[in-house]
Amino acid sequence: MKNKKLSISLIVIGIAIILFIATRFMSGPEDTWLCQSGQWVKHGNPSAAMPITLCPSQQPAPIQSDVILTSIKANDIISSPLTIEGQARGGWFFEASFPVQLVDASGNVLAQIPLQTTEDWMTENYIHFKSEMTFNSGTNTAGKLVFRKDNPSGLPQNDKSFEVPVRFQPVIETMSVKVYFNNEKMDPEFSCNKVFAVERTIPKTTAIARAAIEELLKGPAAAELLQGYFTSINPGVKIQSLIIENEVAKIDFDEQLQNQIGGSCRVSAIRSEITETLKQFSTVKSVIISINGNTDEILQP
Repeated sequence: MKNKKLSISLIVIGIAIILFIATRFMSGPEDTWLCQSGQWVKHGNPSAAMPITLCPSQQPAPIQSDVILTSIKANDIISSPLTIEGQARGGWFFEASFPVQLVDASGNVLAQIPLQTTEDWMTENYIHFKSEMTFNSGTNTAGKLVFRKDNPSGLPQNDKSFEVPVRFQPVIETMSVKVYFNNEKMDPEFSCNKVFAVERTIPKTTAIARAAIEELLKGPAAAELLQGYFTSINPGVKIQSLIIENEVAKIDFDEQLQNQIGGSCRVSAIRSEITETLKQFSTVKSVIISINGNTDEILQP
């Protein structure tokens, strides 16, 4: 009986040892954290916690061993002005700078600037550089930054360069419209229906009259408020429709337009802001304002 118990115990111990060894070997290099698509992804069953450092594909540097970029990564979307900052070994500099070009996909140079340092560049150590590049990408969608070691000798063996592909911020066509507000400085006694124009730049659109009213409903910007502009229109008003026919603009709002509106002066100011904003367009000679399709007793004091 004792021999039988001993045998069972030995078998259990043996199985435990086998499981321990198997677990030990199975949690080898296959159990780790891998960098995939810029994110740390668990592979197997790693014993270590997820790394707190950037995934290698997210690292801003080094682009190559001599130059470290900290302000830009490959395939970033860039716009003008562009700050280019990082560190480079002193051998890349001559007279405290080395050049960088921005070129389009066809190799045309869009901009070229020196990357400047204020540190001692007569060293092989890494030193900091920072410069700002302005450019016009036109209709281009992609290009590259070309970094070159400054080579006053002109000898080919002293040349070094590398490229960083970039994408350009899409260019949005814009247009200007006017919106009309009251102004306490230009009209200190507040004559109710006297309104004054401010100019807004908006994305180009064919529905320009509606876009102008949407700008009006945003109210004055911070800088405009400092200049004395203010609106008599309630916040949160929505346009429900706008139709221009036979030089008449018919514009319908939701009920927020006249929520808790009282007094003939404020009503007159609201009408003036809307009417003058629409009448800036040559296609509009008169304006009919409605709320939920109703024009009766709209904006009455």
